[in-house]
Amino acid sequence: MTLREDGMITTEPMFADWRTFEALPLTPILEQALELFNENGYHGTTVRQIARRVGVTVPALYYHHESKEAVLVALFELQMRELNDRAEAAAREAGDHVVAQFSNVVEAIVLYMTNRGRHVCLDTELRHVSVDSRSRYAATRKRLELMVIDLVSEGVAVGAFSATNVAETVRALLGMLQSIPRWYQLGGALTPEQVAERYVDIALHTVGYRPAH
Repeated sequence: MTLREDGMITTEPMFADWRTFEALPLTPILEQALELFNENGYHGTTVRQIARRVGVTVPALYYHHESKEAVLVALFELQMRELNDRAEAAAREAGDHVVAQFSNVVEAIVLYMTNRGRHVCLDTELRHVSVDSRSRYAATRKRLELMVIDLVSEGVAVGAFSATNVAETVRALLGMLQSIPRWYQLGGALTPEQVAERYVDIALHTVGYRPAH
């Protein structure tokens, strides 16, 4: 997944390793919009402010994005596609072992939540976009939820997990993981890797992991 100069996203991965987080190659418009949305909120930010930060005219900004909402939607799409791509890469790396797949996917989600907090915090602005845009975003989020549901269901089927209501358990688990940016700060007492290690353990207990004896 790569971001082009026009703000469109291609399918080429933006990372060499799912555990490694480099600075995203955002276009100047998306980078400055992300900063302003985090500083002032979506409603508190104007297109003119974004253009001024970038150093372009408002018409030049509209050449790349048709509206302020389109800028926000581009950031939403970038966020979920990167998260999904990392989770899928993590699952593939674990091979066919469902417990390892599940653990890797949880680790990938937590590493994303801790390393990309600026992006995840934009979720609070989702209510400001159109119904169509919310539906597309919900579909990309559902892709991650279904992946985890499939993993937990398989784990239950092979006797590795004992969750009695898989769908509800996964929704509760993802809600817990997605709340991490509310309290986590990069450079604080815990590294992203330490947080991920702790939450993998919590996640395994949540799904009723049964170690083989």
